[in-house]
Amino acid sequence: MSTVKDHAELAQVFNNDEKRVDWHDETLWFVRAKRDRASHGIPDWELLRETASQIKHNVLSNMHNYLVQFEDKALANGVKVHWAANAAEHNAIVLSILKEKGIDRMVKSKSMLTEECHLNDFLQDNGVEVIDSDLGERIVQLAKEPPSHIVLPCIHKKKEEIGDIFHEHLGTAAGESDPQILTETARQHLREVFLTRRAALTGVNFAIAETGEFVVCTNEGNADMGAHLADVHIASMGFEKLIPQRKHLSVFLRLLTRSATGQPITTYSSHFKKPRPGQQMHIIIVDNGRSIQLGREDFRNSLKCIRCGACMNTCPVYRRSGGHSYHTAVAGPIGSILAPNLDMKKYSDLPFASTLCGSCSNVCPVKIDIHDQLYKWRQVIVKNGYSTKTKTAMMKGMTLALSSPAIFNFSGKAGRLALKFIPFAVNNGLNPWYKQRDMPAPPEGSFTDWYKKNRKGEKS
Repeated sequence: MSTVKDHAELAQVFNNDEKRVDWHDETLWFVRAKRDRASHGIPDWELLRETASQIKHNVLSNMHNYLVQFEDKALANGVKVHWAANAAEHNAIVLSILKEKGIDRMVKSKSMLTEECHLNDFLQDNGVEVIDSDLGERIVQLAKEPPSHIVLPCIHKKKEEIGDIFHEHLGTAAGESDPQILTETARQHLREVFLTRRAALTGVNFAIAETGEFVVCTNEGNADMGAHLADVHIASMGFEKLIPQRKHLSVFLRLLTRSATGQPITTYSSHFKKPRPGQQMHIIIVDNGRSIQLGREDFRNSLKCIRCGACMNTCPVYRRSGGHSYHTAVAGPIGSILAPNLDMKKYSDLPFASTLCGSCSNVCPVKIDIHDQLYKWRQVIVKNGYSTKTKTAMMKGMTLALSSPAIFNFSGKAGRLALKFIPFAVNNGLNPWYKQRDMPAPPEGSFTDWYKKNRKGEKS
């Protein structure tokens, strides 16, 4: 494998286990089907989507005002507000807060922003132990892997594999794979963590400019356990998590979990407004490339994302290639339009990891034009010279063929002859398209030949 990570090569690693691919595909499609049933049960679902999209559009158009309003309200509530231009600043702020309190152990609930910033590795390199308290996140942390999905972080793991991980790290019996026993083991393990950690970090699902509060949505209650028991609560948020008013929450909370897992609402939707007496509450507002994306007219709508994962659950490429093949914190279609903004060269492969079928855009609860942005990113990447040499040469060849009727007709005839008489010239391992399918039988003639023949018949 090349030193530069490539989605196709990484997907091949996942595809080597055909049974796992089938199971991964079917499991995510099951979640997608639950989403469909949940959405069909609400008569005004499309109105909710449009409303949420317009609210987010308003936020993106007035971000400067809402950020100032949120900071003013949060400060008035007794929350300490920090600003981070990039991942390095975010991580340094977290470390400085912990060092100020002499804390070297922290519990953390789900936060894709901290995955984006590689916070865990940074803190551990600086002598701070971090325990992820979301069960799926804890499993992949023990396995020394990143999450493969933003909502279902260990969806790529089977219960038997989780049993092996718990046997190695948490002392369960060898071969134990009963989900109830494994869950109880994790519960007992994490309970001790919650009771002994003086600092807790959470993500932010929604931040309300009107009140200066923020909302964290979980199904396990781990964010609440961490934040309510700790002396220091740190919340990390990308600035796009803002919504204008508290009443707008009703729109997003109805959309979020139905889109993510088919549930009517998250088990816990927890509001944090001010620290309790004796507690410190910090919120770190992070840019890390978001302002650049905001300035890109074709791509700013990607900042509407509420991290539901619906686009992943429906994507035929993600379901069959696994989240780790995207080599970025946020995988799937949405990750493929967010990552090139951070590093166009490093993630130049991801916009091409799509069929452009449009299913991602169809299920997006905030109506992000994901498949259109994937297509536009391809154009930007090629124009900036970040596509591979092979892909660039093929595109130039296609440009030449499609711009010349003579070359086009010759190429079509040559292709038909090759498929008919020397099929191995096409059906071989050098043709990525051939890996998972057979090439079609060659047609007897071209459409041009058919059209000339039939048009000539009509005239006579």
